[in-house]
This record gives sequence, structure tokens and C-alpha cells, in this order.
Amino acid sequence: MKLRTSLAASGAIVALGGTALALPAVASASSATHTLKFTAETNKQVMFTNASGGSQETDVNAKGKVIGFDVLYFAATSPTAGNINVAFDTTGGLLYGTANVTKSGKVTNGKVTGGTGSFAGATGTIKAKSAGKNREAITITYST
Repeated sequence: MKLRTSLAASGAIVALGGTALALPAVASASSATHTLKFTAETNKQVMFTNASGGSQETDVNAKGKVIGFDVLYFAATSPTAGNINVAFDTTGGLLYGTANVTKSGKVTNGKVTGGTGSFAGATGTIKAKSAGKNREAITITYST
């Protein structure tokens, strides 16, 4: 369906792809709270079905330096909403998350669901907001 394709496409763009912010230090073995801020810039997007697809983004800090990459899978759950699964690849390992997205591009209920390496056992929140065409400002707050 055209509507679901649009929803999935907006989900990919909204989920991860924005303007450069800042990336603090990566998680240590402690249970302290950490915050990652960066911009995700969409490189490539593909539709797998009429209601699902994938996207790959490059993550940059406030100075425009590449600090990692992310991939996401998005699936429409209705004509106006969808779910996102994401994996961020950055110094220290992979950080996993989920979120919901509306057709208008609003991202809600972003959750850190785990990870590998320094991010093993991570929990927290993911926030995303548009930072221009194919760019999202991402803030991840997590603890391990």
C-alpha cells in the first residue's frame, strides 16, 4: 500500500538521520548513566515489502566526525504508525533499541534493549527529532 510505504520511509528517515551534536564517552563496566548525542544521516533505504523496509545511516558528532553507523528495520503496524528496531555500531560494541513512529515522523517510546561489548545489558531511552532532510538528531540515555 502506498500509505504503508510512506510510513515506512518516514520511519527510516525519522528514526536515524540528522544534524551533528556531540558524542560523550562510551559506556564503562559500571552502572552509571551515559548519554550519547549524535546526528544520523541516512545513506540508503530499501523496502522489503509494502509494509517493511530497512535503512543504513552514518552517525556523526557535533564536529562532523564519523563516530559509527546504524541500521534499522521498520514495519508498519497500521496505516499511520510503525515500529522500528535499530542497532548502533560505535566504539565499544553494538547498542540495540526499539521505537514507534507515526506517519508524520514523530518518534515515541524509544527504548534501549541491550547490546554487546561495553553495551551488554544496557537499558535506557532513545529520542529522535528531525534535523533536516534525511537527518535525525539522536539522544540515547542508557545505563549498563
